Amino acid sequence: MSACGLCDEDTDGRYLCERDTVTLAGRLHQLPVLDSELAMHLVPARSGFGELVTARTAGPRSPLNEAVLDEMQNSRAVEIVHSWRVDVQRVRWPQHSPPPPSGLASDCRWLGMELEWIAARYPAAGDLAREVRSLEAELRSLVGDPVPRRQRLGLCIAVTDDQGTVCGAVLSRLPGETLRCRWCRTEYRTEQDILLLRHYQPKETA
Repeated sequence: MSACGLCDEDTDGRYLCERDTVTLAGRLHQLPVLDSELAMHLVPARSGFGELVTARTAGPRSPLNEAVLDEMQNSRAVEIVHSWRVDVQRVRWPQHSPPPPSGLASDCRWLGMELEWIAARYPAAGDLAREVRSLEAELRSLVGDPVPRRQRLGLCIAVTDDQGTVCGAVLSRLPGETLRCRWCRTEYRTEQDILLLRHYQPKETA
């Protein structure tokens, strides 16, 4: 038995589960888009007409968003993603020389094309997915588009054996996702499923 490097779900020998592989593909697609939006947020939004001027607001203000400026100058996302491309190529094709820097979009696209191999054969796949997730969250915070937070919806009520053992794992999902238990894999798809889930919640979690 082997587990996903990101969520610990059983993966039958793979380093990333199918869900986290698909999610990583989406994040690699979004990173260049978010990075390109940074310039639009370089100048902080000014307060609207009628702002009350106080001792705190009076006086000179920085004309630039320093957090965005730091990210643009340091090219952190560019460097981190490129380092992952270099390492994946090193593991898969050790006879090849390291690829030269080619830009965030190019590196994300290359990693995306290699995702099936990465999920199945790359031992550091979980660390790659974790760092890309962190980069996405950081860029989204800079452009004012935070990552949606998971919704906690109670405890799994599925019976897992012939002894009547109830799973009891915490159930959570992102908005719009199918509700599925990460431990026993039970899905709650229909309105009736959700009603039963709510009905059988322990009193302290209902």
